[in-house]
Amino acid sequence: MNTERPFGRALCAMVTPFTPSGVLDPDAAGDLAARLVAEGCDGLVLNGTTGESPTTTDAEKAALVRAVREAVGPGPSLLAGVGTADTRHTAELARQAEEAGADGLLVVTPYYSRPPQAAVEAHFLRVADATGLPVMVYDIPGRTGTRVEPATMRRLARHPRIVAVKDCSYDLLGSARLIAETGLAYYSGCEELNLPLYAVGGAGYVSTVANVAPRQLRAVLDAFDAGDTSGAARLNARTLPLAELMMAAGLPGTVTVKALLGGPVREPLQPAGREAADGLRAAHEALVQAESLVVV
Repeated sequence: MNTERPFGRALCAMVTPFTPSGVLDPDAAGDLAARLVAEGCDGLVLNGTTGESPTTTDAEKAALVRAVREAVGPGPSLLAGVGTADTRHTAELARQAEEAGADGLLVVTPYYSRPPQAAVEAHFLRVADATGLPVMVYDIPGRTGTRVEPATMRRLARHPRIVAVKDCSYDLLGSARLIAETGLAYYSGCEELNLPLYAVGGAGYVSTVANVAPRQLRAVLDAFDAGDTSGAARLNARTLPLAELMMAAGLPGTVTVKALLGGPVREPLQPAGREAADGLRAAHEALVQAESLVVV
């Protein structure tokens, strides 16, 4: 495993396709996964919030991992979202994901109950000890109500299987310090911070927008790695209008992705209205057209 980028650089938080009647569609999931990998994703995160994990069953979660593993083969990294508000259930989902063929686990901070830091630490350690898979800690206090505090993250980094963080803390200074101090692989979970976090030593991103723009997002990292920082900034700027509409305009990312890809969402989510969907399609088309321009 590459300790600096244990799951690659460009990861997509993949949506979960359903049939028109609302049933899990493993074939469509496999097709989408194969396309995303072919268009530049190093790995896929399944059964995250974008994958509608709050409304899929444990059996559906395992079936999705199996279907995607079969479709993409052994090469791309597959992370399974297993986080819940219940430590015992999370550990059970972790073992299930390992059996289904996942390469790693995405584990979110327990939500709603707002446990103190000692309990947060104990939760992650218990899940990390439940399997032999590496763990990506998901720090998103705006959703969970609880941050993984820097001191807690430093202690968690001592565990041999806690190797990465999906960072939605909106604390670039704090994240940069933890990257330097712990060696944890930090992946941006916020589209607007993909490039800034990468520039201070981040490993890459876990992106919802990558469901519909995998090449364009990866191109930003490719340019930066090639030493073309101005080109990376220019390419990043091209993605921002679509990213803003998809992630910061009032609709969940799952809804905006499916407005572009098609397919139903599960309640309580509702599909995007026509005006929102038209705006998303226009922004996506503009990004695709910009990609085809030759830069002199």
